[in-house]
Amino acid sequence: MITRKFQNRLNSFFTYFILSLASLISLFTFYWMITGATNKAVDITSGKLLPGGELLNNFANLMKNTNITQAFFNTAKITFIATILTLIITSLAAYGFEMYSSKTREGIYKGFLLSMMIPFAALMIPLFSLIVKFGLINNYWGIILPSIASAFLVFFFRQNFKAVPKEMIEAARIDGAGEFTIFFQIVLPPMKSSFAAAAIIVFTTHWNNFLWPLIVLQTDKAKTLTLVISSLSSAYFVDYGVLMLAIIIATFPVIVIFLTMQKQFVEGMIGSSK
Repeated sequence: MITRKFQNRLNSFFTYFILSLASLISLFTFYWMITGATNKAVDITSGKLLPGGELLNNFANLMKNTNITQAFFNTAKITFIATILTLIITSLAAYGFEMYSSKTREGIYKGFLLSMMIPFAALMIPLFSLIVKFGLINNYWGIILPSIASAFLVFFFRQNFKAVPKEMIEAARIDGAGEFTIFFQIVLPPMKSSFAAAAIIVFTTHWNNFLWPLIVLQTDKAKTLTLVISSLSSAYFVDYGVLMLAIIIATFPVIVIFLTMQKQFVEGMIGSSK
């Protein structure tokens, strides 16, 4: 009995030790980023880990040498519109796949899921040609429209819609409710956790998107945060203090969104529809 209790405590100790070590390693990168924003580039490259007094100078240089404010609002605009449209379109598509039966439904659905296996690198050239034909180069819609039909989110929402009682849907139809009324007033309210989880996924994807905006957006005024940060890191002389400060500004909204919605995110990822 004593041996089993000791073994359980030893297992718990090693488990918490490994988790604590992983947490410290993860938190160290944030600490180094924050302290780096308060130091000069020479201090950062020399390995200084203590806060310095260069925060205001780094901020002034960031505002002077980049259009960080415009880039922030550009990113926020793209992310907000893309998140709303993606959630609406993918959830409606998943609702249709789950609630309507047909001979070809599963075949179309499987083909749709297979599209996730195609790497984006294989789609860039034909997608770019399509964007050029529609005149969406250097236009935010050229970034938003190709991304709103997410196969993963259709799969995600459909798995969550399986928990919705079909009898409730049929009863609403018998009472004369339309499909949009059923979706927005009956199906959607109890699935807030699923939509919160999907919103975090879409938000972080678009906020951190780099490759496609790099191709589509071709003027400094239209650049997003990731493009501004890339331009800072690709300069002949990299001012690491300014770079760290720009990364903090870009990371802050994602951290806030995740911390405020982490409970709903976990519930949504495990398929909760309460």
